[in-house]
Amino acid sequence: MRPLRNTGLLAMTGLLIGCAPAPLVQGIGLSSYDEMKPSDGLITKSRINVNKEQVLAAKTAKIVPTTFPSNIAPKLTRQQRALIANSVDRGLCVSLSDRFKIVSWDEPADLTVRATVTQATETDEVAAGISAATSIGMNFVDMGVPVPTPRIPIGMGNLSMEAEAVDPSGQQQASMLWARGANAFFSSPRASKASDAYELADAFGEDFGHLVVKGTSPFGSSGIDLPSWQKINSAMGLPPKYAACEQYGRYPGVAGVVGSQLGLPPEWTDKGAKPAAPAEAAPVATAQ
Repeated sequence: MRPLRNTGLLAMTGLLIGCAPAPLVQGIGLSSYDEMKPSDGLITKSRINVNKEQVLAAKTAKIVPTTFPSNIAPKLTRQQRALIANSVDRGLCVSLSDRFKIVSWDEPADLTVRATVTQATETDEVAAGISAATSIGMNFVDMGVPVPTPRIPIGMGNLSMEAEAVDPSGQQQASMLWARGANAFFSSPRASKASDAYELADAFGEDFGHLVVKGTSPFGSSGIDLPSWQKINSAMGLPPKYAACEQYGRYPGVAGVVGSQLGLPPEWTDKGAKPAAPAEAAPVATAQ
């Protein structure tokens, strides 16, 4: 059994070495930072707090547009920043739909969710492009078996987020500080400064959604948590479970998968948020 344990240790060590460093950065957007406790995953740093009984009793939820302060990752364009923020909102909306009825921003809800980007590092487009080209090239090499091609561990991006869910009285019922860096083994190299933050934004939405839907940390649990059918359908680019989620646009589906494999910028495959009519426009999230 010793060799197996050593192999597992080496695999985890390689996984960690191939991760971009991700500082856990606290912002000023939450109503409270009290009672938050460390709850780290293998490649994710986090601090969380959740009132399990209260979040499990809630039935409806709405999402305030994610805030992305202009002084964070200043090399990103306005389009890229909007795409990343929308990726957070869409990930939250789909994840929360597993248990909550999602309503529009102007309707009453048992919980209101709001998130803020607290730190981000741009992706090195050149290194990502070379990694994508190398991966594509390996597909034409006849090795007899599939050969995974790790991306070049240079210039990988990271993302740090904070979010909370508050009840109608403004009392915080769940909160999370979260940070993760791109991974050389599992993150898709795409020729865009926004690519890693874009991919990590969706992962954050899923993790915070898990916290509020189940009232427990998304990290450290045993077993396999299979995605719901509504999540699978959404990932394929099909209509979301609730109409309120349409405002964040649909996942790129097959186009997104193909674009990821080819290393194309997410700006080319993701249409982003659905333009709203003036009378339906959601409140604009301002920089902190």
